[in-house]
Amino acid sequence: MRGFVPPDDQTEVSSEQWAVVYMPGRNRKRYPANCVRIVDSQEEAKAAARPAQRLFPARVLGPSKSSEGQVVYYLVEWLST
Repeated sequence: MRGFVPPDDQTEVSSEQWAVVYMPGRNRKRYPANCVRIVDSQEEAKAAARPAQRLFPARVLGPSKSSEGQVVYYLVEWLST
């Protein structure tokens, strides 16, 4: 996974999760934590998607701390709606 901070197998600090991501464009690889809402399942992420309001379902990896000191999530994949 190029560009990702690899998850630590001995802790659960950073893990893959289902989410709804708010973003004007879907061309980034990482998103600030305040733009990401973690949900319990893929179905819940798809149900909460609102493309007209720029809310997109995704699978993300995180949370992680960026080199700038911000909490970010890395995009694993966009889910089809």
